[in-house]
Amino acid sequence: MCDFKKLKKILFRIDPETAHHMTEMAVRSAQTMPFLLPLLKRRYSVSGDSLTQTIFGRQFPNPVGLSAGFDKNATMIRGMSALGFGFVEVGTVTPLAQEGNPRPRLFRFPEYESLQNAMGFNNDGMESVLKRMERTFPSSVPVGINIGKNKATPQEEAIKDYQTLINAFKDLCDYLVINISSPNTPQLRDLQNEWFIADLFKTAREITSRPILLKIAPDMDNTAAVSLCSTAVEYGASGIIAANTSTDYSLLPGAREFGGISGKVIREKNFAIFDSIAGELYGKTILISVGGIDSGKEAYRRFKAGASLVQIYSAMIFQGPALVGKINKELLELMERDGVKNITDIIGIERR
Repeated sequence: MCDFKKLKKILFRIDPETAHHMTEMAVRSAQTMPFLLPLLKRRYSVSGDSLTQTIFGRQFPNPVGLSAGFDKNATMIRGMSALGFGFVEVGTVTPLAQEGNPRPRLFRFPEYESLQNAMGFNNDGMESVLKRMERTFPSSVPVGINIGKNKATPQEEAIKDYQTLINAFKDLCDYLVINISSPNTPQLRDLQNEWFIADLFKTAREITSRPILLKIAPDMDNTAAVSLCSTAVEYGASGIIAANTSTDYSLLPGAREFGGISGKVIREKNFAIFDSIAGELYGKTILISVGGIDSGKEAYRRFKAGASLVQIYSAMIFQGPALVGKINKELLELMERDGVKNITDIIGIERR
């Protein structure tokens, strides 16, 4: 197994998006070697009954998942599972393949352990991802599909894109995620309104009973975010993911004036909006927290505030694949310290 510190020095000399493609190629190659995935799992995976919980009728071996954006096209599910993730979220997937925004569109800020991206839902499209999911699903860990509208789809027809995607993937995933919060598709965030959300979830529930979650932006007013999420749950959402990347560029020195920022610099912003939503919806729906999580201590804070699950992405770029196991190991240590037998015992303890 390679030394990540040495590998990082090499990868960080390369354009971030090119480095990502190289990583994807390496993971895909590993998946073709039957002997390698078990070796990776033995090295990186940390699990146990105390971290296991059943959500959406599916067992999650641990509560740390891979956020959407890393595996856009369902090419790395088995590899990410072997690295110890408790669940994997694929996408964002659009009905038609699209190239996304012009490059360069992904930037590293190592001194802040943060990223900025303006990818624009670049993906292989629904049909290609469907074929991969037909070969992969069900997986050894739960898999979610994050879905979004094509850039070329008129705003007034956006709901049709989501309906098409829900219908396509409803039997090939453990849950779906409605992404209307990316800052990289023009006017997408305008869909974060209660009329659209009510209409979308009403029609979604006519298509499938598969769990469907809403992912929101961290830049919304907290009161508006709570109201929007409450409407989503009222009309059939199975959960809320808070939150996506931020357009508050003041948080990141040197940030460009476009795209979304992620990583350590948005930790408190994303926690604040999650905390507001959890204050209203804890116990009424499943809550997933994402943004700036890079340790077991931070994940533990999210669980106590009401998250059933957490997701990571940016922190893994800077700390490497061992981060997932590190977070889970730290969670076990914190649980032992507090006399907690199962992760479910700590979820929402500050709300009770």
